[in-house]
Amino acid sequence: MNSKRWLQRHQVGVYAVFVLLAVGVGIGRSNSATLFERLIDPILASLLYVTFLEIPFVRLRRAFANGRFVAAALGMNFLVVPIVVWGLTRFLPQRPAILVGALMVLLTPCIDYVITFTELADGDSEQITATTPALMLVQLLLLPAYLWLFMGSEVAEVIEPGPFVEAFLIIIALPLTLAWLTEVWAERSSRGNAWQETMGWLPVPMMGATLFVVIASQLPRVQSSIAQIAVVVPVYVAFLVVMPILGRLAAGVLQMDAGEGRALVFTSVTRNSLVVLPLALALPAGYRLAPAVVVTQTLVELVGMVTLTRVVPAWLVPDSPKRLSLSRLTSRK
Repeated sequence: MNSKRWLQRHQVGVYAVFVLLAVGVGIGRSNSATLFERLIDPILASLLYVTFLEIPFVRLRRAFANGRFVAAALGMNFLVVPIVVWGLTRFLPQRPAILVGALMVLLTPCIDYVITFTELADGDSEQITATTPALMLVQLLLLPAYLWLFMGSEVAEVIEPGPFVEAFLIIIALPLTLAWLTEVWAERSSRGNAWQETMGWLPVPMMGATLFVVIASQLPRVQSSIAQIAVVVPVYVAFLVVMPILGRLAAGVLQMDAGEGRALVFTSVTRNSLVVLPLALALPAGYRLAPAVVVTQTLVELVGMVTLTRVVPAWLVPDSPKRLSLSRLTSRK
């Protein structure tokens, strides 16, 4: 068994090792948090680069033409999700720092490792990749509006668009461009082809490295404020339960095939915690708990994603030569 296949087969164990190491470092070497925090963006960009390389751009161009999926992803993330989030956050303490952290992360759909998790569940990762620019642009425009709607104008005014734009350029646009150039190089050169094949075994280690730097850099924040932010955990868990079901129902209504249906489920439930984190760190001092609230969502979501990569293909959106239908879902026992 080659290294790539071994890593894919044992990836959950690999991630667990990185998380345990991060917890140990975060607790034992809390003074290193600033160093690890600086590594988040470059490591996340590297993760996206090797992830994009897994998707042939010929198929990606075809995915851009699927307007139905793009519309469904936008509808789920910016119409359905805000309603669910509004209802769930009514159960949180009405403290601005906690609320703004929870709202920032829950209202922003993931545009990075959702691709990896969709692929792990045998979903249509090309569709997810093709949708990421639209998801990023729309969340950049709508997040201040939703914060104003849910919390008032004072909170919306402290959100700076700069970190979001920077995150898009560095974490999405740059890796996507480099991946495209690498594929062009691989088609024309044996060296390029060898490089691309070597990169093929890196997605799992890079995901582990991403988890490591995020947790090791932010655990001291969570550790010192655990009693105050623990209240958000039930809300995050409820979101992980509710949104896959709603995503599956939407896929049934739209009669999507299994690959598209799984992709819609994952884009509906996976949140933009890693990209939102720099935004939360840029908030004023009065919102110092917001980054910890964001990181807590990351930790909860990772457990949920490991579960969903098994539940979604095995039960929620099983393989079938026929398109998904709402009647088939409701008739399941």
